[in-house]
Amino acid sequence: MARGPDGRTARRMTVAGLLSLAWQTVTAPREVARMLLGLHLSREALLTGFGLVVALNALLVGLMQLGGELGPVGGLMPVPMGLLLAVMLAGSIVTLTWAGRSFGGTARLEDVAVLLIWLQGLRALAQLGVALIGAVSGGLAALLVLVALCVGLWILVAFLDEAHGFGSPLKALLVLILATLALLAALMMIASLMGGMPNGMASYV
Repeated sequence: MARGPDGRTARRMTVAGLLSLAWQTVTAPREVARMLLGLHLSREALLTGFGLVVALNALLVGLMQLGGELGPVGGLMPVPMGLLLAVMLAGSIVTLTWAGRSFGGTARLEDVAVLLIWLQGLRALAQLGVALIGAVSGGLAALLVLVALCVGLWILVAFLDEAHGFGSPLKALLVLILATLALLAALMMIASLMGGMPNGMASYV
């Protein structure tokens, strides 16, 4: 078992342990960020995790699409959705690393990658929760989506602050804004070169 930077033994990779770590990500994101960064995962492990979270999210989108839970992305099947998610995730890793370094941050691509991969795993868990609650109440599902977006932003800012060593959530938020604008500009440029995105993909982006 790996040990985090605080010296405590990391949780075993069981379902209960992962759910516990997911909850701790919400309540103590900086501690989880330090633990994840302290794992020093190899590039092979990161690529495997990258592929798993992309496939899982694409599969969940496909299942929700079949259940009629999705509107804007209804025109995308799991495979093109998986490609879109992979591009978005890879682009986010690169731009968040670049933007952070522009502000004096010290994170490597691997550091940002492990944090975003974990967040994508949490995103899949949130999507599953939305789908289950949506089967009972559409209003509660919409509320859960809003809460998940707010919590996700809170976690991401804390993760970026920890990874880049800023010691300033405001600076981490500025990095997130800069990276988002850069990623959107890149996607728009790619879309224009390709003659425009498919309807569902454009709506998702």
